Formats: sequence, structure tokens, C-alpha cells
Amino acid sequence: MEEIYYNSTRGSNENLTSASAILKGIAGDGGLFIPNCFPFISKRELKNCEKMSFKQLSLYINKKFFTDFSERELKNCIDRAYDNKFEGNAAAPLNKKGDVFYLELFHGPTMAFKDIALCLLPYLMKTAARKRNLNKTIVILTATSGDTGKAALESFADVEGTKIVVFFPEKGVSSIQKRQMTTQIGENVKVVGINGNFDDAQKEVKRIFNDVELKRELNRGSYMFSSANSINIGRLIPQIVYYFYSYMQLLRVKEIKLGEKINFAVPTGNFGNILAAYYSKKMGLPVNKLLCASNENKVLCDFFNSGIYDANRKFFVTISPSMDILMSSNLERFIYDISGKNASAVRELMGNLDKFRKYEIGDNIKEGMDLFYGNLATDEETKQSIKEVFDKHGYLMDPHTSVAYSVYKKYLQDTGDGTKTVIVSTASPFKFTRAVMGALDNRYNSEDDFKLVKLMSRAAGIEIPKPMKKLDGCKVMHDTVCETGQMETEVRKFLSERCHC
Repeated sequence: MEEIYYNSTRGSNENLTSASAILKGIAGDGGLFIPNCFPFISKRELKNCEKMSFKQLSLYINKKFFTDFSERELKNCIDRAYDNKFEGNAAAPLNKKGDVFYLELFHGPTMAFKDIALCLLPYLMKTAARKRNLNKTIVILTATSGDTGKAALESFADVEGTKIVVFFPEKGVSSIQKRQMTTQIGENVKVVGINGNFDDAQKEVKRIFNDVELKRELNRGSYMFSSANSINIGRLIPQIVYYFYSYMQLLRVKEIKLGEKINFAVPTGNFGNILAAYYSKKMGLPVNKLLCASNENKVLCDFFNSGIYDANRKFFVTISPSMDILMSSNLERFIYDISGKNASAVRELMGNLDKFRKYEIGDNIKEGMDLFYGNLATDEETKQSIKEVFDKHGYLMDPHTSVAYSVYKKYLQDTGDGTKTVIVSTASPFKFTRAVMGALDNRYNSEDDFKLVKLMSRAAGIEIPKPMKKLDGCKVMHDTVCETGQMETEVRKFLSERCHC
């Protein structure tokens, strides 16, 4: 097997092993780590994957990228990550309703797709630290638009040798998302709301990451920063697995033939989830089209239709808050790839983004975007789709899944393409009870989010997920709210017991 090394999208040739890249999180020049090549899975090999369980497929895919991990090390990480954390022991079941397939990625401990990769990341990090004889405490610094935060907290809480700080927009997540984060217990966790949006939090987290003086101070205190966001290659690569797994499920039930292409409709804000789908295509998964679904913060939709990325626009707080993002970090990895690995072009574009919040790619780069279809769904369209699918099929979608479904409908109208399509269902409707139940009937709009949990269960005939049952009555453990300029101070406070920062 060919050894794979990791370098920056902005040109620093660090040639890191996957263990080093996972621990470091972000490249020294501010870029994102990418593998120096992509393993290819032939049609014959794809056939061999058909009967693999999710854990077996996870080992098969991840060992192709994390080549410095032994098979035994990876198997141990995967076995511990996907033990009994997922309801029904199903990490990524495929559910057919009408002519559409829903890839349900919300059966984990925090009821969102982030669980699948974040259940694995702590074990990858601990193994990587052991391989490098690292004696530092790993400080996970994370900005979240709602789901990553809780999934990261759940995964890293009380994990020896780690601390985790999560920043979230105080007024930009659902009530249930907020309760999930602020009730998190653990000696090594801190949760902070910010007076700002996700982009504000993400920008400041990146600045803190690249603060040279702070890094020196942390080093003296035996700490090092890393990330649980999808900017971390250890978060991104495991997401590839469920795209392959959905294809295998379609093969098993004879919905497609081996080699037949399919579409994926992916609700996305930070571009990590759909980038994993793109990487799957690069590895040989038969993909016809990737539907990039945006909400009213449609910066990605506009980019795929014009080649211009312009974050100078009004920011909308929508009913699909995990997509309320204007600065999509992972798009940098995509641009690096379609530009022919042109790091200097990436540096220039990202420099323009930092200075002007805007850039435009050249015609030669635009040619690499043909795989994508970009469109959006307004809040009203999102609600209409929730009601439509529930009325027709008795199936309840969360708002993010509904955005993807709404864009899929527009794609059908625009193209007439009959290719079988998988809607990537990223969260449980129980995380967004007010938006979902309000879409079904206006009379629910005045009800409390937590009261609506029971009403939703009765209306849809769905058992309340175990994580939601546990949440009821949990004590709020974190009530700090700060300005974005105070985020570093909050990090320093948290580490001050041992680190003289």
C-alpha cells in the first residue's frame, strides 16, 4: 500500500504522516491538510465492499488514508467508536420513501451526522499521540453552528489527555441544540456562547490557532491545540465512509447495478460533508451529480452558479441553523483540487477572502465544478417540503434534510434527470421541534420546544430518541457568553489552572 502524506493547501510541504496531521489540525501556514494522493477503488474492489458492515467498510476506507496506523490500531479505534453508541446499532441506514432514498446519519449520541466522524476522532487522536510519544494535553478548540459542538463534547468529555472548548452563536442555534451543549458534563469541557454568528466564531478560532506567541505559551504549559471541526483531516476522511456505505446498501437491495451512477443531495454550510462526497467520487464511487443545497445564506449556491464567492451580504438566521454560514472553510480544499493543486492560486484567493470577503475563480478552474449543481431553499420552501413529505409518506425530515430535498426537487425540474438520488439526512427532527412541528401546523408555533418533543412523537408515531430523553431535566453547566474579541481570554481562563498563559 502506498504511503500517504499530508501537506497544506497553501503550499507548505510539511509531508506529515496522518497521525501528525490529525494532531496538528491546521497547517502552519493557515491552510488545510490534504493527502498527497487519493487511493482509487476499482469496480472489482467495489464489488468486494458490497457485503461489508459499516465497521468493516470504515476500516477498509480509513486505512487507505491513515497509512501510518497499523490495521490493528485502526480496528481498535473503529470498534470502540461504533460500539453501542448508535440506536439499533445502525450508524447510517438508508430509508426509501417514494422514489427518494434518505441516508439517515442521526442515530448517534447527539442525533446529528457529526457523530459518525466525531465518535472516531478521539480514538484516532489518542492513538496518534501514543505513536508520537506525545506528552502534551491536546486542547480541542472548536467553533460550531450547532451540531459539531455537542458531538465533539460528547466524544471528548473526560477523555484523558484532552481538554475541549466549544464556541457557539448564542442566538444562532435551536433551543435544543443549545441545551445539548450547555448541559454537557465533564471535567475537561468548557462551552461558551458568543455574541455573533458562526463565521465570527470560526474566524477567531482560526486566529487563535495561528497565534505564534500563544502557541509558545501553551507549549511551555504542556498544551497543544487541535480541532474537531471538519478542517481536521481526521474528521473529514471518516465521513467518506457513509457515501460508500449508502451505495453498498443500494446494491444489496438491488436498487442499482454495480457501476451505476447515483446522485447525492447534501445540505451544506461549511462544505465539509459534501467535500467528503466529492472525495468519494475521486476514489471511484460512481457519482453522477452532487447537489449542493443551501438555505437563504446561499453563498455556496451563488459560487457554483457564477464562480464568484462573495460573503459581503446579509446574514440570515434560518430554521436550518447548522447551515447559517457565509465563510465555508472546506471550499479551500476543493479549490486546491480543481485548480490542479495550485497552492499559489489558493493563497491568493484566500488572501482576497480575508481582506475583501470575496474572490473569483478563473475559467480554467470553473471547469472542475461540473460535477456540482447548486441551488437554495428558503425557510418557507423548507417548511413546505417538511409538510409535503410527511403528508405523502408519513416521514418526518429535519429542516436541513428538507433543504436538501427542496433542492433535489428543483434539480428535477431543471434537468429531468432520473438518476437515483440519495438525500443526506443530517439531523433528527427532534433537534428542531419548533420548526418541524410549525411546518406541519401553525398551532404548534407557540409551544415550548421541549413540550413539542412529546407532541412530535405522538404525531409522527416515532419513539423519542434516547439522547433526547436523557436531555430532559439536565442541569445547565455552562452559562458564559462573551464577545468574539474575548474568546482567547476564555480559552486562557480555562487553561489557567496548569498553563501560565
